[in-house]
Amino acid sequence: MSAEVARRRRGLRTGWTTGTCASAAAKAATMSLLGGHTPDEVEVGLPSGQRVRFAVLDRGPGRAAVVKDAGDDPDCTDGAELTAEVDWLTGTGPATELVGGPGVGTVTLPGLGLPVGAPAINPVPRRMILAALGEVTDRPLRVTISVPGGEAMAERTSNSRLGIVGGISILGTTGIVRPFSTAAYRASVVQQIDVAAAQGLRAVVLATGSRSERTARRELPQLPPVCFVEVGDFTGIALRRAAGAGITQVCFVGMVGKIAKLAAGVMMTHFHRSQVDGELLATIAAEVGAPGAIVRAATATGTARHFYEVCEAEGSSAPLELLCRRAKESCEAHAGGRLAVEVLMVDFDGSRVVARA
Repeated sequence: MSAEVARRRRGLRTGWTTGTCASAAAKAATMSLLGGHTPDEVEVGLPSGQRVRFAVLDRGPGRAAVVKDAGDDPDCTDGAELTAEVDWLTGTGPATELVGGPGVGTVTLPGLGLPVGAPAINPVPRRMILAALGEVTDRPLRVTISVPGGEAMAERTSNSRLGIVGGISILGTTGIVRPFSTAAYRASVVQQIDVAAAQGLRAVVLATGSRSERTARRELPQLPPVCFVEVGDFTGIALRRAAGAGITQVCFVGMVGKIAKLAAGVMMTHFHRSQVDGELLATIAAEVGAPGAIVRAATATGTARHFYEVCEAEGSSAPLELLCRRAKESCEAHAGGRLAVEVLMVDFDGSRVVARA
């Protein structure tokens, strides 16, 4: 199969993970070390057994690079040059050694499944790299993986809060990047919670996005950065993982739309997958004796934002506070009663908390 990314049924191109590209670069560099010539192309295997072929950039004896193509995924490492430099390993034992070079992060906190001080090369990419090398030689090697510009790329990831410093992670479980992958985001949420739990922390903050997180950091300055997790739409998964990891307290911070869905028991809050329950909003407004304008706003447009704006215009926070209480109850029930949950509703600028429970 060509390394040109195959098209998906819906027309979006898949791409290749940093792990796949690193394994191809490492194999090409080893072929260069063995034969004195860097191949123009190299073939490697994916965890599924599928074989894929990549164009190779010659970077000198024992050194080669492969350019990552992320397909149609908005990946900050798209176009990165995954570079491998290899040399024979002597006098230190039979095992090949993987080293992180410039642009590859270093693990500084437990909870990632990698030793502290190790390069951020995840287990599946490690196996892929070693398998690719095994197709060329059985002699032990010292393999240095580097990514020019990787430190700047890492600034656009969650690496710093995970304790990965100095560059990107070499990632991938299938070897393939799926466009707009929810699986990747979900995995990141789980990983962030695991890292917080591994520090012995028992409280995390689940923010739906960057604006919500900014408010949360102002409200909870005593918590270390590792406690703040951008969950996006994966609140349910985050709650279950937190409960399973030994976390006991969760603060959810978000805007009215997400909180309205949580109040209705909807834990996957993406707008394509669920709608705001206007009848629930109307019931809540009536329950607290809100003005008629607020009750009518609940079902007037099908958006929680309109309901929120009318509450603000009427100077009535009681419906928003009850909405937060209902969301709190739903979250605690979803976690099986193993978490104490606080809910903070922020405004649409992310500048202030407007209700809490």
